[in-house]
Amino acid sequence: MANVVPLFDSKTPAAQATGKVILVGAGPGDPGLLTRKAFAALTTADILFYDDLVSAEILAEVPPSVRRVYVGKPNGAAKITQEEIISLLADAARTYAHVVRLKGGDPLIFGRGGEEIEGLRLEGISVDVIPGITAAQGAASTTHIPLTHRDHSAQIAYVTAVRRDGALADFRNLAGEGKTLVVYMGLGKAAEISAALKDDGIPGDFPVAIVENATRPGERRFVTTVDQMAALVAAKVVRSPALLLIGKVATAASARVHTEDTAVTHGEFNWVHFAHG
Repeated sequence: MANVVPLFDSKTPAAQATGKVILVGAGPGDPGLLTRKAFAALTTADILFYDDLVSAEILAEVPPSVRRVYVGKPNGAAKITQEEIISLLADAARTYAHVVRLKGGDPLIFGRGGEEIEGLRLEGISVDVIPGITAAQGAASTTHIPLTHRDHSAQIAYVTAVRRDGALADFRNLAGEGKTLVVYMGLGKAAEISAALKDDGIPGDFPVAIVENATRPGERRFVTTVDQMAALVAAKVVRSPALLLIGKVATAASARVHTEDTAVTHGEFNWVHFAHG
């Protein structure tokens, strides 16, 4: 926490302001998917805190006059704790009028927004939330995978693959006929997820779509199966941010092949790679 004091000093023009923190959803990465309210918050902020899930294209929308503070964890390394981030936000709100905490997707869907709201309230800091399009919706829009479909899916489950203690999440009763399962942060646990699903009675040939960098330049999409998804992640060197979309609806991605795309046969299914246009 040694960097907190020099960040916010009494020489700042807004030093006497009693500010607020605005948790802003940046969406999945395409700046065109920012809400008008989110864009207004970015362009009127005094200071902005961001991490690795915020795309360069979104950051390019922030005026140069806005002070920026990086609070990410590159390559998963814990360079800063959640408690330290909350402390930085609280100190900033005692110095600046408009403090923006910019988060990929939606702040309250696997964005630790709830923890930051609770922590800031304990510090006596006012908080507003501006929602964002979550990664699942962004991936659905570009792949044309319907998260619900009257013939295939009447339920959606959003799951983070890893619990706070690092253990695999509970996947029982989340996937199967009539369901769509969207797994966030699941690349490193792909083999364990596959095993857990099969233990729960999901067949090995059940469809899976994997979407890397949804809505961003360089987006990649793959169609595979529960049996083969871990091998695909490794062979294609799939990187975060990426989602696993598990369910019959995933097969709809196959219709998104264009002339500039490639389909590489692997076993009894296709790896379908889409170049984002």
